[in-house]
Amino acid sequence: MMLRAAQGPHLAPDDDAAPPATDRQSRGTLAETLRRQLADDILDGRLLPGVRLDETELAARFGVSRTPVREAFKLLAATGLVQVRPNKGVIVTAITPERLTEMFEVMGEIEAACARFAARRMTEAERATLVALHAEAGTLAESGDREAYDSLNTRFHSAIYAGAHNDFMAETAQAIRQRLRPFRRAQFRLDGRLSRSWLEHDAVVRAILLADGEAAYHAMRVHVTAVGGASADYVGRTAN
Repeated sequence: MMLRAAQGPHLAPDDDAAPPATDRQSRGTLAETLRRQLADDILDGRLLPGVRLDETELAARFGVSRTPVREAFKLLAATGLVQVRPNKGVIVTAITPERLTEMFEVMGEIEAACARFAARRMTEAERATLVALHAEAGTLAESGDREAYDSLNTRFHSAIYAGAHNDFMAETAQAIRQRLRPFRRAQFRLDGRLSRSWLEHDAVVRAILLADGEAAYHAMRVHVTAVGGASADYVGRTAN
C-alpha cells in the first residue's frame, strides 16, 4: 500500500482508548509504510542528518493521525536511522559508511554461522523450500522487480536462519537483520545488484544442498560482505 501526500492538512483525532484489533492492524500497516517512505527519504539524502522530524507536520502531510507517525518513529529508531532526544524530539541520525561496515561485519559472522548449521541440519522439506525461494528470486532478479525481490530476500534468509535449528542464533540474526533492514533494501537500487545478489545466494544454496558447512559459511560470508559494501557505497553516494 502506497501513501500519497495529502493536498492539505487532514488530521484524524487520536483516541486514548484501546482501538479494535482491525484498527490496530491498520495503524501497524500505516506505520510500516511511513517507516519505509521516511527511511527512503533519509537514505536518499532528502532528510539530512540533524533534521528534526515533526510528528504533526508529517501526519498532515500524509493525511493520517499522529499514532502511526509515532509508531513509525519507533521503527526508525530501532534501525538507528533516527534518535529520540529529550527536549529535542526525533532527530535524523548520521550513518557513516564506516559504521555500516562495522555492523555488517557482525551480521556476516552471524549469518555465515547460520548457513553452516543449516547445511548440516536442514530437513529435506526445508531444503526444498529454500530451492523454491531461490528459483522465484531468480525470476524477480531477471525482471528487475526490486520491491518483490527485497521481500523474497527476507524470506530466503529467514529460511536459512530457521534451518540452522538454533533458536537463539536465529533470534540474534533476525534482530541484527531488522537493525540493518533499510540499508539492505537500499542496496538494490545500485545497477546490477539484484543479479549479483542472486548469484551470491546461488553459491550458498549449492553448498547447503551438498551439506558442506564450511562452503556454506564461506559463501554466506562473501555474500553479506558484498551486501555491506553495496549498502555503504549507496549511503556514501547519497551523502555527497
